[in-house]
Amino acid sequence: MTTVQASVQEAVEKMVNRSQNEGMVDTVMSSATPGSSTSSSPNEETNLTVGLHRHLSRKPETYFDEKVPIPDAESTKFSFRKLWAFTGPGFLMSIAYLDPGNIESDLRSGSVAQFKLLWVLLSAHIVGLVLQRLSARLGTVTGMHLAEVCNREYPKLPRIILWIMVEIAIIGSDMQEVIGTAIALFLLSSGKIPLYGGVIITILDTFTFLLLDKYGLRKLEAFFGFLIITMAITFGYEYVISAPDQKAVLAGLFIPYCKDCNYNALLQAVGIVGAVIMPHNLYLHSALVKSRDVDRSKHEEVKQANMYFFIEATIALFCSFLINLFVVSVFAQGLYAKTNIEIRNVCLANDDQNYHLFDNSTEPVSADIYIGGVFLGCQFGAAALYIWGIGILAAGQSSTMTGTYAGQFVMEGFLDLHWARWKRVLLTRSIAILPTVFVAVYREITDLTGMNDILNVLQSMQLPFALIPVLTFTSSAALMKDFKNGVSLKAFTVILALVVLGINAFFVFVYVKDVLPHSWLTYVLVTIAALLYLVFIGYLALFLLVSLGVTRVPFMSTRERYNLEDTFGVAEIDFYNTPAPSSANLPVDYPTGVADKSED
Repeated sequence: MTTVQASVQEAVEKMVNRSQNEGMVDTVMSSATPGSSTSSSPNEETNLTVGLHRHLSRKPETYFDEKVPIPDAESTKFSFRKLWAFTGPGFLMSIAYLDPGNIESDLRSGSVAQFKLLWVLLSAHIVGLVLQRLSARLGTVTGMHLAEVCNREYPKLPRIILWIMVEIAIIGSDMQEVIGTAIALFLLSSGKIPLYGGVIITILDTFTFLLLDKYGLRKLEAFFGFLIITMAITFGYEYVISAPDQKAVLAGLFIPYCKDCNYNALLQAVGIVGAVIMPHNLYLHSALVKSRDVDRSKHEEVKQANMYFFIEATIALFCSFLINLFVVSVFAQGLYAKTNIEIRNVCLANDDQNYHLFDNSTEPVSADIYIGGVFLGCQFGAAALYIWGIGILAAGQSSTMTGTYAGQFVMEGFLDLHWARWKRVLLTRSIAILPTVFVAVYREITDLTGMNDILNVLQSMQLPFALIPVLTFTSSAALMKDFKNGVSLKAFTVILALVVLGINAFFVFVYVKDVLPHSWLTYVLVTIAALLYLVFIGYLALFLLVSLGVTRVPFMSTRERYNLEDTFGVAEIDFYNTPAPSSANLPVDYPTGVADKSED
């Protein structure tokens, strides 16, 4: 046995003793066991040694203290037992489609365009499913989540910018969850818990929920399932008592047209896409799938895992779509084309003390989470208001936890910075709390709910920084091997991405044009910011073009293109069984595209 083989054998024994195993043991054991008939070249031995060293030096990761075993992993037949084992990550991911920002977007859609934008909501969920499928495949095949792959494949400065952008999206989402929770507590307490009190309470309850994962991964997933069921029951109850026109609901779902829709309805349609497809959710889903014990050295197991994760994500997003459908339909039936004085009279007729929230004007009601709850109380009684508040509370609490995990994954992936989860929560929640407390103390509740519009714009602006990387890496033959995107899927997803990005760009442009002050200084600053924004998106797009196989890439030398091709498709790198070594330890013929970026 050579010295290299001896060191490898020793490393193998150490790794077998560790509980965390990502499918490397079987491959390594067969290569390093004495007496094996397969001989290894010096370069292969060096690659193996460096890969093992990096694997053994990894720090513990969030959420993966335990991995869910897969029953009958060798069997190729469909099994509901297997599906149950894979059930969890998709439902946690789907919670982002049910956060208070989405709920507010739903009720505004119903009040502005009745049932006519339901097809947009359905389309947004289908687009979301396609993108979530790519995200889950990346995590399943490579054994790394999106932030970790970005850390390895992008140079230092771009990946830091990416990290900042994703953190902005997470903090924006966190603010929406804080707002939703505070309003829910205000409604449930009949105003006895002031808004600023509800905002402060969200700090404490988050730490309380963090204790849940100490009881095991499956129990944590079950708790999230309970919150989703709570939303389904509460919003489903509102749907039943409001009794919307079922023919109108079906027509809105399957006829892609918006008859007699005005400019506000168009903006609301664009806002639905921006609210549903959230950037940090792509990072989250690619990490959550790592919680299942899949042997990535076996092609058939990876293939089955991809299939089961897709089935589970489809079921989860169908459930979230139904809940969103309930909310749209309730307010399409109750608030569409209704004026303030009409709702005021309804409240007075039912002796509801909140009638003063609606003036005597004939202007259409401007709906938000709070006004929506008050309307339900006036129309259907106090029970409807409290049930609505419970649903909003469940939406805010569940989204808070998934946002916490997304932030942890992003920080660990981009920066290799492993904080205790409570520190991470304290940081992001403090940043989200400060402006929210200010608005809650010094402004009206309508100003607090109005912040959701700004935050939806913020989410839309960050979407390219998740969408482009996930398309880039899932199209890479070097990273995904046999599971890379095919030609038709590449074309479909790129067109899809361009449409989504165009819709979001329009949404941002319209909102900025209407909200920002009209002065030359504003125009200059916005122009500079827009140029920097577009330049960085263009930079990421160059990586995507190489990954898609484009041979002539603008602004890129032949040498630079060849280096990227080594990473994204030309060199056949066994990326997910051999982690990338440091460039100082690379053999002469080792592909340079996956070198450790820590030296940048």
